Amino acid sequence: MRCGVGNAWRGLATAVLLTGMAAGCGESGDDSGGSGTEGKASATAGVAARGESIGAAGSACELPVTFDIAEFWEAEAIDTASQEGDTGNEIADQLADAFLHQGPVTMACEVDAKPAGKLGFLRVWTGEPGDADARAVLEDFVTAEKGASGAKYRPFKAGSLSGAEVEYTTTSELLEETKKERALAVSTPDGPVVVHLGGMDTEEHEAMLPAYELARRTLKATT
Repeated sequence: MRCGVGNAWRGLATAVLLTGMAAGCGESGDDSGGSGTEGKASATAGVAARGESIGAAGSACELPVTFDIAEFWEAEAIDTASQEGDTGNEIADQLADAFLHQGPVTMACEVDAKPAGKLGFLRVWTGEPGDADARAVLEDFVTAEKGASGAKYRPFKAGSLSGAEVEYTTTSELLEETKKERALAVSTPDGPVVVHLGGMDTEEHEAMLPAYELARRTLKATT
């Protein structure tokens, strides 16, 4: 799990660097047959109580999509311009790039579960406008995750939005543990959007699934 990006990543630079150096770059598997029905529920978990909605102009994060976040969770827009660039510290610059970019997308919003008593984040990543296929974007996103493997993809649709969803695991050689991850990607006129749920470990990930399911079910294109 990445730690909070807003203001904390620089203080954790050394620990993250060591973890990244020790982690293997696993290849993500694929059920390239596209098994699963379009719009299939991502989990048997229930749906979290609704908090605020993000994505629209004036919300905590302005995005190409809108969705509801779970009650008590807190959203924060990620200002990449203020956190990347040439600081004169090569390690810090590399870590900033690793935090803020994954595959073809850049982190745009971080929704923190700590105020709700959980350890993890729902993060939104966005890409440049174009004709990129959402499934291909999601595959590149997973491939860029260190230690990712066992990816299972399926089609995803929410209203006018369509794309793909994936469940996979990541393994840390340093911590000697494997944990579940989940993400979805959709195409919008303003570029692809990836919504990702991690967690400190699999137990925390599963405890946060109702929040992911709420976002998944309420996802719409920003009007």
